[in-house]
Amino acid sequence: MKKNNILYSAALAALFGCALSSCDSYLDEMPDNRTELDSEDKVVSLITSAYPMNSFYGYLNESMSDNIDDMGERYSQYDSRFARQAYLWQAITEDDNDGVRNLWEDHYRCVASANQALEAIEQLGGPTTTELREAMAEALLCRAYAHFILVNEFCLNYNEQTSSTDIGIPYVTKPETTVNPKYDRGTVAYVYEMIDKDIQEALPMLGDTHLKVPKYHFNTQAAYAFAARFYLFYEKWDKVVEYATACLGTNPRSMLRDWDEMESYGITNDLTPRTNLYIDATANSNLLLVTAISAMGIWSANYSYLSRYSHNSFISETETIGAPHVWGSSSMMRCRPLEFKGGALDRVLVAKLPYLFEELDPVNKTGYYRTVYPAFKADLTLLERAEAYIMLKEYDKACADLTMWMQNWTTSNMTLTPANVQAYFNGLTYSDSFTPTPKKHLHPSFAIDAEGSVQESLLQCVLDFKRLETVYEGYRWFDIKRYGINITRRTMDALSEPMEVTDSLTTSDLRRAIQLPSIVIQAGMQANPR
Repeated sequence: MKKNNILYSAALAALFGCALSSCDSYLDEMPDNRTELDSEDKVVSLITSAYPMNSFYGYLNESMSDNIDDMGERYSQYDSRFARQAYLWQAITEDDNDGVRNLWEDHYRCVASANQALEAIEQLGGPTTTELREAMAEALLCRAYAHFILVNEFCLNYNEQTSSTDIGIPYVTKPETTVNPKYDRGTVAYVYEMIDKDIQEALPMLGDTHLKVPKYHFNTQAAYAFAARFYLFYEKWDKVVEYATACLGTNPRSMLRDWDEMESYGITNDLTPRTNLYIDATANSNLLLVTAISAMGIWSANYSYLSRYSHNSFISETETIGAPHVWGSSSMMRCRPLEFKGGALDRVLVAKLPYLFEELDPVNKTGYYRTVYPAFKADLTLLERAEAYIMLKEYDKACADLTMWMQNWTTSNMTLTPANVQAYFNGLTYSDSFTPTPKKHLHPSFAIDAEGSVQESLLQCVLDFKRLETVYEGYRWFDIKRYGINITRRTMDALSEPMEVTDSLTTSDLRRAIQLPSIVIQAGMQANPR
């Protein structure tokens, strides 16, 4: 290993329990020589490595959510131990590119790069120029975002009543210089306080002039979208509205996705044109794009890969993209669902994430599955603002945002109002495993009005819309945690209908916090309680 990577490697070894020899070739490629970070350009270049590039929470989160069913033993050849452990909310012992070890290591690698950039800026005299000021903001946001993902994956959901004692994750703010540092997991509340501090320090320094490819960095709009999401999870509703509005501007409709163009490709087995369009960096909707080593481009498409666990026709027709919603039939969707059913596949999808292959060995045709995903997009930021308006009881403003999203997603000309949303959802029964609907009992830690109220009905609507907007992107799991939604594990019969319920995840179930990677626990990190 090159000498210039020793400090970075030592930090990783202590934090992750990695054997140094296993990551030599990867670390040798990292631009992390602090002694050479003697110019603004080098600092800016380093921050490109402060974004996730080896992991994506999409598969893991979708597998744990209510978007997925077990198709049964007839699909047993399209199974894996990792997929089964994820689906069953078990401690994941199997390494996989979409697994927990990759997620943990990759995001702490982002933290290490961000911290190194921040230290270099201080050694250059601080943020004394426009470029260094903007770079400092970007590094702070990268550090905050990496910890935000980690705390929401590996910890219980933020809860004002219990987060001061709930176990957090290490919030690392300095480059590590010792061989055997000790890390305290702290509390969820402390992690949120530190994320808040980093965001607030970063926002006044925001700027895009130092960015060559803005959509792959925390450009100004992406930064405000992140701030809005963080404060939504932090239950600071006024700040959600403030930052979402700063992101969306005065004409949010112009930023929403062009679903008509997506639909123009028609019903086809070749999903590539659609997925390429979905991640187009010129699309106004895409605020921050992230690349990842991940098989999501295969699993979220018309391949039999791990098809035992699928967003199937039953879920689609009763709860999600194939079901009726407040506007009416799914036939009104501008980009209609694609259903692949037969043989080893029962999967319904909206083509989003591309299947890319990074070839490392052209002779043996080996390499990595990769994909690209929008970590932040205007359509979801609009719905997050609507949710904040609902919590503030500004129902007309919430309905305006919900209507805007709905009319962009569908051909409906309906205008949503507090009254017609309440009437629709009060006409639905609450979902259960055998007779599901889009309406779920909500048990958030924060106070909401009673079931059937205007506020609860509007929350049902926004959660329904968010589920549709983010299917196959992993976001639904965060809402399940935030709203204490109880979900079950079902096994489907030969007709793709529920045959039996095998497990359930209740509001207080400790499995809502993913267990740390086994190698991290073995290295001495406190495990999540079970």
